[in-house]
Amino acid sequence: MRVTLDNPASAPQPLSPYYSQVARVEQADGSALLFLSGQIAEGATLAEQSRGVFETIAALLKAHGATLADVISIRTYLTDITGLDEYGTVRREFLTGTPPTSMTFEVSRLFRPEALIEVEIVAAVPGTE
Repeated sequence: MRVTLDNPASAPQPLSPYYSQVARVEQADGSALLFLSGQIAEGATLAEQSRGVFETIAALLKAHGATLADVISIRTYLTDITGLDEYGTVRREFLTGTPPTSMTFEVSRLFRPEALIEVEIVAAVPGTE
């Protein structure tokens, strides 16, 4: 097993130099697990921020040979749980297959005051066999 920490140049860069956006855990069969740090995005509304988050996640996955179809687990942090339907509408635009495992939490705030949402995911990348 090999672990690689990465901030892919082809994806939006992290907001701080103190963390990596992707941890790639290579398996013996050539497959990998991708653990993505929580992602936030700019936007005036929850829908705009949600869309930006999923676009960033898609870019991070693509840099590691994966797509949103490879997402197996998702954790969502909302500053106002009453926006769950608004978020869910956007999420369904991006995660169109079998839904991954999921947890959603309401939190009092995120590390950026303007952030309404933060999403972290785990994806499974098939091997080349």
